[in-house]
Amino acid sequence: MCLAHLPEADRTAYLAALSPGADIDHRGTSFTPDLLSQLLTALTDPNTGRLHAGDARFDEATFSGDAPFNRAFFSGDAGFDGATFSGVARFVGATFARVAVFKGATFTDVARFSESTFSGEARFEAATFAGAARFGQVTFSGAARFSGAMFCSGAGFREATFSSQARFGGAKFSRTAQFSRTTFSGEARFGAATFSGEAQFSRTTFSGEARFGRAIFFRDADFSEAALEGDADFSGTTFKGLVGLDEATFSSDAKFSEARFEMTPNLGPLVCGRRVVLDGAVFQQPVTVEIAARQMSCARTRWTSTATLHLRYTELDLLDAVFEYPVMVTARSGPFLRSGSSIPLSEAKLSGEKPGVRLASVGGVDAAHLALHDIDLKRCRFAGAVHLDQMKVDGWCTFAATPTGWSRRFPWRWSRRNTLTEEHHWRVRTARRSGPATALGWTAPPQGAPELKPAAVAALYRQLRKSLEDGKNEPDAADFYYGECEMRRHDSTRPFGERAVLTVYWALSGYGLRAMRALAWLVVAVAATITVMVLWGLPANDPNPQTTGQQVRAGQNLKLITDAPDPRNPTGPLIERVTTKRFEKSVRVVINSVVFRSSGQDLTTAGTYTEMTSRLVEPVLLGLAVLAVRSRVKR
Repeated sequence: MCLAHLPEADRTAYLAALSPGADIDHRGTSFTPDLLSQLLTALTDPNTGRLHAGDARFDEATFSGDAPFNRAFFSGDAGFDGATFSGVARFVGATFARVAVFKGATFTDVARFSESTFSGEARFEAATFAGAARFGQVTFSGAARFSGAMFCSGAGFREATFSSQARFGGAKFSRTAQFSRTTFSGEARFGAATFSGEAQFSRTTFSGEARFGRAIFFRDADFSEAALEGDADFSGTTFKGLVGLDEATFSSDAKFSEARFEMTPNLGPLVCGRRVVLDGAVFQQPVTVEIAARQMSCARTRWTSTATLHLRYTELDLLDAVFEYPVMVTARSGPFLRSGSSIPLSEAKLSGEKPGVRLASVGGVDAAHLALHDIDLKRCRFAGAVHLDQMKVDGWCTFAATPTGWSRRFPWRWSRRNTLTEEHHWRVRTARRSGPATALGWTAPPQGAPELKPAAVAALYRQLRKSLEDGKNEPDAADFYYGECEMRRHDSTRPFGERAVLTVYWALSGYGLRAMRALAWLVVAVAATITVMVLWGLPANDPNPQTTGQQVRAGQNLKLITDAPDPRNPTGPLIERVTTKRFEKSVRVVINSVVFRSSGQDLTTAGTYTEMTSRLVEPVLLGLAVLAVRSRVKR
C-alpha cells in the first residue's frame, strides 16, 4: 500500500487501525520523514516504547530522510529489497526474528546496525553503502549474505558474531574493512572480494572455513593474533600492501597457492597445526618467513628477491621453486616470540612433533641461490635439481646413513657413511629384482618416485661433494666421494676395466676412505710375507764369502776372487724352519718393505720375488690407510 497516495482521511483511518505486531506492506512507497514517523508511531508498543512489526514489506521503498528503526522488533519477515535510504538508516539494537532482506538496497548516508540481532537469514547481496556501514557487535544467527555488496565508506563489523555462513564473495570495500575481534562460527567466504582500504581481521576467530581465494588487498591486511580453526584458503589472493600474520594460529591447512605478495617484508610468526601451502606463490620483495607447521609446500614458488625462511617442526617441499636471489632456509632453535615481548608463541597444536626442519625435495630447482642451515636432509630428493655444487650447506645438516648392524646372510656390515636418499631407493629397487640381503635396512622409495640409474645418482653425489668441499666440510665430502664411486662401480654402462679397478679399490681400502680396511689388508700382507719368508724366503744358512785364486810363480801378480755362494733353499720339515732367528730376520725384511726399502738380507729366489712384491704392495696399502685418516681429519 502506498500511503503517500492515499487521501488524508483514508491514511488516518489506516494508521489508526494498525497495532504493534501487525503485518505491513508498503512496497514502492516514498516515505517522507513525517509519513514514516506516523507509520512507526502506529506500530510502537506503548508499554515498551519499542517498534514491533510482523511481516514488513518495504521493497523498492524510498526513505527521503532518516529511517529511525532503532530497537525495532520484526517478528516476521523484514523485506527492504531494493529500498533506498537517503538519510541515516538507524537499525541500532533492532531484532529480526526471521528473514531480513536488504538485497540491492542503497544506503546513501550512514547505515547503523550496531548491536542488532538477525535470527534468520540476513540478505544484503549487491547492497550499496555510500556512507559508513556500522555492524559492530551484530549477531547473525542465520546466514549473512553480503555477496557483491559495495562499501564505499568504512565497513565496521568489529566484535560481530556470525553463527552460520558469512558470504562476502565479490564484495568491494573502498575504505577500511573492520572485522577485528569478530567471530565466524560457520564458513566465511570472501572470495574475489576487493579491499581498497585496510582490512582489519586482528584477533578474529574463524571456527569454520575461511575462504579468501582471488581476493585483492590493495593496502594492509592485518590478521595478527587471528585464530583460524578450519581450512584457510587464500589461493590466488593478491596482497599489494603489508600482510600481518603475527601470532596467527591455523589449526588446519593454510593455503596461499598462487598468491602474490608484493610488499610483504614479514610473513609470520605464525603457527599452523597442519600444512602451509605456498605453491605457485610469488614474493616480489625481500621477505622473512617465520612459520611453525607440520608441513610447508613451496612447489613452484617464485622468490624474486632475497628471502629467509625460519621454520620449526616443518617438512618443507621446494619442488620446482624458483630462486632469483639468495634464499636461506634455517631451523629455528627456540620458539618464536610474541611481538614486542619475550613471551614465546604457543605451539600446543604441534605437541609431540620434533622441532627440527626436514627438507623433502629440491627437484627442479636451480640451487645456486639456495642456502641450508641446520636442516634434516635424510629423505630429501635432489634428483632434477641443477647447480647443486653451488648450494650452501652449513650448520648441522644431516643426511641419510647406511643401514646399521650385520647382514643376516653374509658376515659383513655396512660402514657408516652419509648417503643420499636416491641411493637408498636404488638399492631397494635392485634388491627387489635380485633379492640380496645387502638391501636390508635401506629406505624404500615412495610410490611414484622416478627410478634413477647409478650414473644419475653418481652425478648428484659429485655435485654435492663439490658443495661440501667449498664449505670446508671435508669429512662429509669424503662420504659423498665414496657414494659417487659406489654408483660408478655399479654402473653397467661404464667400461669393464674401469669397474674392475673400482672394485679392487673398494675392496682394498673403501676408495681410499676406510683406514681399517686398508690396515687389515696390510696386516694380512705382512703376515703372508713373514710366513713366506720364514718358510721359503730365507736361506738355510747365511752364505759366507769365499776367496779363490791360482798359485803362480815368483814375481807374478797374485789374482784372488772373493764371492758369496748362492743361498741354499731351506730343507727339512716346515715346522723345523719356524725359529726365532728366522722369524726376526723375516720381520726386518717386511718392515723395510713396508717403507719401500731393501733389507739387504740374503734371500732365496722365492724370498727375492716375495720381497719385490711386498715392496710394491705394502707401501700402497700403508699409503691408502694414511689417505683415509687424512680425509677424516682434513680441515
